[in-house]
Amino acid sequence: MSPSHDPQLLKGVLSLLLLHLLAVQESYGYEVVQRLHELGLDDILEGTVYPALARLEREGRVRSRLVSSNAGPARKYYRPTAEGYDTLSRGTSDWTALAGIVSQVLSAPVPPEPTKGS
Repeated sequence: MSPSHDPQLLKGVLSLLLLHLLAVQESYGYEVVQRLHELGLDDILEGTVYPALARLEREGRVRSRLVSSNAGPARKYYRPTAEGYDTLSRGTSDWTALAGIVSQVLSAPVPPEPTKGS
């Protein structure tokens, strides 16, 4: 089992993760959830992914199409739009810069007690 992840941290990057996964491969909601779980993000559930996909579609960042399925009702496949690719590019750049700063700060040794002011 994968370690637990802070839901607020995941919420902040979920759109980028979804856009990236959909840029790599057009997918339907449940398939995206499975791909996230394969990456070790077991905390991200269908109840989080489906609303995020709907929001991305309302914002014009993804488009969908229905594909008939032998295993039940038609599946709604998603892929990024041009705006989605722009969002992914900018967001990835912003996230990488922020993660670098956060990593630098958090990788520094923590003193045993806070330093007292002079």
